[in-house]
Amino acid sequence: MEIIRNVEIEGSRERPVLLDIYFKKDGRAKPVVIFLHGFKGFKDWGHFDLMARKYAENGFVFIKYNSSYNGTTPENPGELSDFEAFGHNNLSTEANDLGLVIDYALQPGLQVPAEETEQSGVYLLGHSRGGGIVIVKAAEDPRVKKLATLASIHDFTAFWDEETMKKFKEDGVIYILNSRTGDELPIYYQMAEDYLANEARLNLPQAARRLVQPWLIVHGDEDETVPLQAARYLHQLNPASELMILPGADHSFGGSHPWAEQSLPEYAEKASEAIAHFFKRK
Repeated sequence: MEIIRNVEIEGSRERPVLLDIYFKKDGRAKPVVIFLHGFKGFKDWGHFDLMARKYAENGFVFIKYNSSYNGTTPENPGELSDFEAFGHNNLSTEANDLGLVIDYALQPGLQVPAEETEQSGVYLLGHSRGGGIVIVKAAEDPRVKKLATLASIHDFTAFWDEETMKKFKEDGVIYILNSRTGDELPIYYQMAEDYLANEARLNLPQAARRLVQPWLIVHGDEDETVPLQAARYLHQLNPASELMILPGADHSFGGSHPWAEQSLPEYAEKASEAIAHFFKRK
């Protein structure tokens, strides 16, 4: 298997996007799958390396990447260490970064030999908030031929109650606990300003309704972060989508960070098998 790590490309703002590419070099054109992590996530989190290998073994070129303002750095891509960058992240940046990764993936011969990739389009895979971003991008970009979401949120504003938003605007910042490290991560009010200025694009329910591509929604019924009802709601918004509920699966599909095992967590394995099968279907 060929693995190319930490390829740096230009991001949509001042910071770069870092990506990893996995594929089996066999001289045959393979579909490209692009994976986006969720909130407080990064490309090297937990079992994501094993997941990438799984898709490559199944006949895909698999790209996972760090969005430019996710809080990692090129020097330290596997940890949230740049809190200011994290605080200045926003949804438009994440969607625009994804567009640049698609641009990169469809340029033949940059890192992967041209004969190894299909150039007609890409498949998108997103976890949690990353699921919301791939929905937005698929709704606006015809280069996206299929998408799958893992434990996706159903609305970027689901927790934006009036009192919280009033205080957010007054203070200019809120802090989110990273329970794994104990760090208090800032989110600056520009996040809300970006959403309000670009609501026609970032309204997730509306984007879900507009999707015309085949879409597989995967969710665990023991998700402690994004309730199963979110998946049911997305499916209702777009009845042509397919809904797969994994009994017993939590938000990370059994994974944690760091992940020391040599195999995928049980639920991540089941989800990956189902999504790979979905992507292969004609």
